[in-house]
Amino acid sequence: MKMTKKIKSKKVHEPKIKKPESTTEVDYPVFCFKHLQETHNKDYKFYLDFILRLKRISSLSWDYIHTQDRHGYGTEKMPIGKIKKQLPNFITPDVSHLTVFRANSDKRPFLGIRNNNVFHVVFIEENFGDIYDH
Repeated sequence: MKMTKKIKSKKVHEPKIKKPESTTEVDYPVFCFKHLQETHNKDYKFYLDFILRLKRISSLSWDYIHTQDRHGYGTEKMPIGKIKKQLPNFITPDVSHLTVFRANSDKRPFLGIRNNNVFHVVFIEENFGDIYDH
Protein backbone atom coordinates (compact mmCIF):
# COMPACT_ATOMS: atom_id res chain seq x y z
CA MET A 1 0.00 0.00 0.00
CA LYS A 2 1.35 3.42 -1.02
CA MET A 3 1.33 6.27 1.38
CA THR A 4 0.48 9.70 0.08
CA LYS A 5 1.73 12.88 1.61
CA LYS A 6 -0.67 15.56 2.57
CA ILE A 7 0.31 19.04 1.52
CA LYS A 8 -0.36 21.56 4.18
CA SER A 9 -1.98 24.71 2.95
CA LYS A 10 -0.45 27.92 4.14
CA LYS A 11 -2.67 30.61 5.42
CA VAL A 12 -2.22 33.85 3.58
CA HIS A 13 -2.25 36.81 5.91
CA GLU A 14 -3.38 39.88 4.08
CA PRO A 15 -2.45 43.24 5.56
CA LYS A 16 -5.33 44.81 7.39
CA ILE A 17 -6.12 48.45 6.85
CA LYS A 18 -8.27 50.00 9.50
CA LYS A 19 -11.51 51.19 7.98
CA PRO A 20 -12.46 54.72 9.10
CA GLU A 21 -15.53 54.96 11.28
CA SER A 22 -17.00 57.48 8.85
CA THR A 23 -15.95 59.37 5.73
CA THR A 24 -15.63 62.54 7.78
CA GLU A 25 -12.57 61.00 9.46
CA VAL A 26 -10.81 61.01 6.10
CA ASP A 27 -9.78 64.60 5.44
CA TYR A 28 -7.60 64.04 2.40
CA PRO A 29 -8.47 63.62 -1.29
CA VAL A 30 -9.17 60.14 -2.59
CA PHE A 31 -8.94 60.16 -6.39
CA CYS A 32 -11.36 58.18 -8.58
CA PHE A 33 -10.84 57.67 -12.33
CA LYS A 34 -14.05 55.81 -13.15
CA HIS A 35 -15.43 58.77 -15.14
CA LEU A 36 -12.16 59.90 -16.76
CA GLN A 37 -12.71 60.81 -20.40
CA GLU A 38 -10.25 59.13 -22.75
CA THR A 39 -7.25 60.96 -24.14
CA HIS A 40 -4.74 59.69 -26.67
CA ASN A 41 -1.54 61.49 -25.80
CA LYS A 42 1.53 59.39 -25.10
CA ASP A 43 3.43 61.94 -23.02
CA TYR A 44 4.64 59.43 -20.43
CA LYS A 45 6.71 62.00 -18.53
CA PHE A 46 3.55 64.06 -18.04
CA TYR A 47 1.73 61.06 -16.54
CA LEU A 48 4.63 60.18 -14.25
CA ASP A 49 4.66 63.77 -12.97
CA PHE A 50 0.87 63.63 -12.66
CA ILE A 51 0.97 60.50 -10.48
CA LEU A 52 3.64 62.05 -8.26
CA ARG A 53 1.47 65.16 -7.98
CA LEU A 54 -1.56 63.05 -6.99
CA LYS A 55 0.53 61.35 -4.33
CA ARG A 56 1.53 64.73 -2.91
CA ILE A 57 -2.02 66.13 -3.02
CA SER A 58 -3.31 62.95 -1.34
CA SER A 59 -1.06 63.69 1.62
CA LEU A 60 -2.69 67.10 2.17
CA SER A 61 -5.91 67.83 4.02
CA TRP A 62 -8.85 69.38 2.21
CA ASP A 63 -8.64 72.29 4.66
CA TYR A 64 -5.02 72.89 3.67
CA ILE A 65 -5.81 72.60 -0.05
CA HIS A 66 -8.51 75.27 0.30
CA THR A 67 -5.91 77.73 1.65
CA GLN A 68 -3.48 77.22 -1.24
CA ASP A 69 -3.00 79.14 -4.48
CA ARG A 70 -4.79 77.71 -7.52
CA HIS A 71 -1.47 77.32 -9.36
CA GLY A 72 0.07 75.51 -6.41
CA TYR A 73 -1.77 72.79 -4.52
CA GLY A 74 -5.05 74.70 -4.39
CA THR A 75 -8.07 74.56 -6.67
CA GLU A 76 -10.31 76.84 -8.68
CA LYS A 77 -13.83 76.50 -10.06
CA MET A 78 -14.43 76.28 -13.80
CA PRO A 79 -17.99 77.05 -14.96
CA ILE A 80 -19.53 74.22 -16.99
CA GLY A 81 -20.23 76.66 -19.83
CA LYS A 82 -16.49 77.18 -20.38
CA ILE A 83 -15.74 73.46 -20.83
CA LYS A 84 -15.06 72.67 -24.51
CA LYS A 85 -15.39 68.89 -24.29
CA GLN A 86 -18.66 67.00 -24.04
CA LEU A 87 -19.51 66.25 -20.44
CA PRO A 88 -20.12 62.64 -19.41
CA ASN A 89 -23.70 61.61 -18.59
CA PHE A 90 -23.08 61.33 -14.85
CA ILE A 91 -22.72 65.13 -14.64
CA THR A 92 -26.28 66.27 -14.04
CA PRO A 93 -27.76 69.63 -15.14
CA ASP A 94 -27.60 70.98 -11.57
CA VAL A 95 -23.77 70.87 -11.64
CA SER A 96 -22.60 74.44 -12.27
CA HIS A 97 -18.82 73.98 -12.28
CA LEU A 98 -15.93 71.53 -12.22
CA THR A 99 -13.07 71.82 -9.75
CA VAL A 100 -9.61 72.36 -11.23
CA PHE A 101 -6.30 71.12 -9.80
CA ARG A 102 -2.91 71.48 -11.48
CA ALA A 103 -1.63 68.16 -12.85
CA ASN A 104 2.06 69.06 -12.70
CA SER A 105 4.54 71.88 -12.28
CA ASP A 106 3.86 73.36 -15.75
CA LYS A 107 0.30 74.07 -14.56
CA ARG A 108 -1.64 71.84 -16.96
CA PRO A 109 -4.94 71.14 -15.18
CA PHE A 110 -7.11 68.19 -14.37
CA LEU A 111 -10.79 68.72 -13.67
CA GLY A 112 -13.43 66.85 -11.77
CA ILE A 113 -16.09 66.82 -9.10
CA ARG A 114 -15.66 66.39 -5.38
CA ASN A 115 -18.15 64.20 -3.52
CA ASN A 116 -17.25 64.25 0.18
CA ASN A 117 -13.58 63.25 0.17
CA VAL A 118 -13.60 61.52 -3.21
CA PHE A 119 -12.46 63.60 -6.16
CA HIS A 120 -13.82 62.15 -9.42
CA VAL A 121 -11.33 63.04 -12.17
CA VAL A 122 -13.23 63.76 -15.40
CA PHE A 123 -10.68 65.48 -17.64
CA ILE A 124 -6.89 65.70 -17.79
CA GLU A 125 -5.70 68.51 -20.03
CA GLU A 126 -2.61 67.18 -21.78
CA ASN A 127 -2.31 70.20 -24.08
CA PHE A 128 -3.19 73.72 -22.95
CA GLY A 129 -6.59 74.77 -24.23
CA ASP A 130 -7.95 71.28 -24.97
CA ILE A 131 -10.51 71.38 -22.15
CA TYR A 132 -11.05 75.12 -21.65
CA ASP A 133 -9.51 78.41 -22.82
CA HIS A 134 -6.82 79.79 -20.53
